[in-house]
Amino acid sequence: MSSPAVSEPDPMPLPPPQPDLDACCGNGCDPCIFDLYDLEMDRYRQALRAWRARHPE
Repeated sequence: MSSPAVSEPDPMPLPPPQPDLDACCGNGCDPCIFDLYDLEMDRYRQALRAWRARHPE
């Protein structure tokens, strides 16, 4: 006798914390903290689209 399928938790992704405007040192770092934030936001948007596809309700 098999046990019923247990669904894995699938919480909605949360956006990354936005850095303070003062977090940038202004020295032209590559990558800048805001460049890294933009990359994290891209990953968040992709994860959110995938999550919404799994949860159409």
